[in-house]
Amino acid sequence: MEIYIIRHGQTVWNKARKLQGSTDIELTEEGKKLAILTGHGLRGIPFDKVFSSPLKRAYVTASLIHAESNVTIEIDERIREVSFGEFEGLNVDEMLNNEECGFYHFFDKPELYRAAENGETLEEVILRGKEFIGDKILPLEGKAERIMIVAHGAMNKALLATMFHRELKDFWEGNLQKNLEATIVELDKGEFTLVKDGQSFI
Repeated sequence: MEIYIIRHGQTVWNKARKLQGSTDIELTEEGKKLAILTGHGLRGIPFDKVFSSPLKRAYVTASLIHAESNVTIEIDERIREVSFGEFEGLNVDEMLNNEECGFYHFFDKPELYRAAENGETLEEVILRGKEFIGDKILPLEGKAERIMIVAHGAMNKALLATMFHRELKDFWEGNLQKNLEATIVELDKGEFTLVKDGQSFI
């Protein structure tokens, strides 16, 4: 079974370099346009099932990609983006340049990331991903040929961390997904294999 793991389209806060997390931010017009073009690029590749984060930037992306098909899109709360608490809405670059900020090591040393008091740890996010994979993805092997997951940059890495048994320090291993890029994984006999990382269909 093939699994296409896609990051949502560009949002207003992506463009402004603001951290989104669980804040429900709209796609930009460019984000919508490129989601439609991604759908065009995927024409001829049938999907049996599509899972989406409940956040509108992911769900609208999934809906635009599959606007011309009758595929079912199932929302799953467990694949929403990391909740960053009080860090949400702040400038990403400023936090990455501030050694006193808990977000400082988010990308370069994720094992040292300190969640905001009202935010989630990466371990908690990986656990959500693990539950989702066990509950929704593994049972589809042998029943579906190809599925899609439309979610978020960190959440998608949490899914991959579970699939490939990565340690927290290797959370960001591989390609750092841009908006609407896909990571393609194959599931065979309960084992995951990376097929393509950083695939664009535009």
